[in-house]
Amino acid sequence: MVSNKVNMLTHDQGFEDLQYWLTKSPIERLACVTYLVKQYHSKPLRMDKTKYGKIKF
Repeated sequence: MVSNKVNMLTHDQGFEDLQYWLTKSPIERLACVTYLVKQYHSKPLRMDKTKYGKIKF
């Protein structure tokens, strides 16, 4: 198991994220952005209602 202890007051996650993405090629970055946009704009999954019926009063 790998763990890193960081000081919450001085840790800069944004900087680490930037360094990570700058190591990737522009093609990989574009593929990830496209994937995230597709996930965001896709229709949400609908609940399967085959086991449930309407209650009649």
